[in-house]
Amino acid sequence: MISETEIQKPATEKPFRVLSLDGGGAKGVYTLGVLKEVEALANAPLCEVFDLVFGTSTGAIIAALIALGYRIEEIENLYFTLIPKVMKNHSSRGRTEALKAEAKKLFVDQDFSAFKTLIGIVCTNYDFERPMVFKNSVQQSHGRAATFKPGFGCTIAEAVVASCSAYPFFEKVTVKTENQGEPLLMDGGYVANNPTLFALADTYHALKKDTSEIAVLSVGVGSYNEPKRSIFHQIIFRFWPFRHIAKMFNVSSGTIDQLRIVLFPQVACVRVSESYPQPEYATDLLECDVKKLMKLHSLACRTSLLSIIQNCTQKTARRNIKPLIRISNRLSAFLRTCVVSSKLTA
Repeated sequence: MISETEIQKPATEKPFRVLSLDGGGAKGVYTLGVLKEVEALANAPLCEVFDLVFGTSTGAIIAALIALGYRIEEIENLYFTLIPKVMKNHSSRGRTEALKAEAKKLFVDQDFSAFKTLIGIVCTNYDFERPMVFKNSVQQSHGRAATFKPGFGCTIAEAVVASCSAYPFFEKVTVKTENQGEPLLMDGGYVANNPTLFALADTYHALKKDTSEIAVLSVGVGSYNEPKRSIFHQIIFRFWPFRHIAKMFNVSSGTIDQLRIVLFPQVACVRVSESYPQPEYATDLLECDVKKLMKLHSLACRTSLLSIIQNCTQKTARRNIKPLIRISNRLSAFLRTCVVSSKLTA
């Protein structure tokens, strides 16, 4: 699905640009394919294109790396190494320990002062059954400046691991904060697999941006049929919590997008998350087959995508790349609206 909300009279000044990245486990390779096209169209690192980046779960990994200044090609190289190492484990403990180790190698001991743009990393507070969003600027504190601590005093690695802890596939994690005690956290997908509304809450209410000033790019992970499972996964998925977790995350993403349309109809927004029902693309959030991951990545990212579209004249070929044409047209329009230029730092 690709949806677009347009304002009738776009703002004359440079809009406040928001990037929102869904959760979805290994399916985040699709997100990277979309972002590769965005970066190519913008011809700039995405931390210089977007003023605020929000991510949930796998989207939090990508959001953190973007906000640190990484280019998408660099993130792809890291991601295609990280995901198989984590997802190949057959227990929640094994996946959690692997995720912690990879996050530690990736982010070392960097804290939230290292980010180059505003960020939000969405987690779920298991004990209090409410969201817990790690942010880097007091501007995002919604009037709680006196007690605000960037990232609650945690490292980037700790926040990202918490956001990715999709219990029961992963273990829940305890983090030690400077102002919130030691909460038990799990995957942000339980509260907002699509973090767009959290990002808009910061933009509209905390940062005081008018709806006419805001431009949002919301990127999902695509929709796929369930794969033929190994004997191990057949046993695991017989238990109802495992069967329904992924479905719940998908429902969460769709619900948030519908609420966004109702609550913020005047905000210019492009939502990219296509459906791929073909059997060869069947997958789930625990995918660890690198060849399959590359195939999913290629769905949203094609070599010289724009030139292929521009030079494609045969009707058959146009039908085959119709989803790519829609994606490219939406992204091109979005970036034209944003008038990409050197971003003013707050």
